[in-house]
Amino acid sequence: MPTSELLLSRLNEIGQSLERSGHGLALIGLGSVGTELARLDQYSDLDFFAIVEPGYKTAFIENLDWLACLNPIAYCFKNSPDGYKLLFEDGIFCEFAVFEPDELAHIPFAAGRVVWKQPWIDDSIAAPALPVPARSAASTKWLVGEALTNLYVGLGRYRRGEKLSATRFIQNYAVDRILDLAERIEGEQPAFRDQFSGERRFEQRFPETAAQLSAFVRGYESNPESALAILAFFERHFTVNPRLARAIRELCAD
Repeated sequence: MPTSELLLSRLNEIGQSLERSGHGLALIGLGSVGTELARLDQYSDLDFFAIVEPGYKTAFIENLDWLACLNPIAYCFKNSPDGYKLLFEDGIFCEFAVFEPDELAHIPFAAGRVVWKQPWIDDSIAAPALPVPARSAASTKWLVGEALTNLYVGLGRYRRGEKLSATRFIQNYAVDRILDLAERIEGEQPAFRDQFSGERRFEQRFPETAAQLSAFVRGYESNPESALAILAFFERHFTVNPRLARAIRELCAD
């Protein structure tokens, strides 16, 4: 695996490559290579925005020589109109987008770190003009009701033989609602919070709830067992309609 030092060195090299191109304006590091360097480790990706002169975005996207010149590209695919996921031959993985300056005003992103920029570019280029969309402030009643009905519907599909759909409803959708409710059950511990993905570092942020996840997510063949564990969790922490709880248990019975 690449070391943290190698990751940061490669990011600096990307900035230098943009400078040599004659059309680069800035390189913004994001996530663990952005403002959250304290959590950088050998498993981190290089997440970045390459900012280029107006009229040159397509050229940088269609020709990746500005990256291949640093280390051979082992694999890449265009995962959005703006950029790629890419694996260098030496094991460094990147997820990046290429933007022209005017586009940044219309893109919500978490604040980044300027890795390199032209002298006339202001440091504020790494700060989003649009705020990250706020997570829905759903009521506790809605979250609990959604999770419990996910269990009921999922178990019906399990009994019908639709195990994959059942697994999604029970071990994904219902568990997602537990993640949403965790901050209403226990205090959040200090950790980097991902504004786009609530499951990131959940184990560090909500250790008491996280300790129970293995009971909720038991796998494809264990949907009834997972459902019973989730139901018991809700009964410990919230008011559960007894008729619905009985119906869920009946669907779990052999």
